[in-house]
Amino acid sequence: MEETNSKRQYIINESGEKKFVVLPIDDYERLLEDVRDLAAIVERRDEPKISLEELENGLKADDLL
Repeated sequence: MEETNSKRQYIINESGEKKFVVLPIDDYERLLEDVRDLAAIVERRDEPKISLEELENGLKADDLL
């Protein structure tokens, strides 16, 4: 995650241990985007692989390139 100038705040318990974090919404949304990206990678990891040339040929055949 890209660092920002914003400060994160922590909620601690009676022993002084950090238990929760409060962070700016922009940081939170970037984290959610990263989680979604990772989920997409996991979902597609078993899909058959194709070469760049095959991809380009398919896109050209569909008039997308």
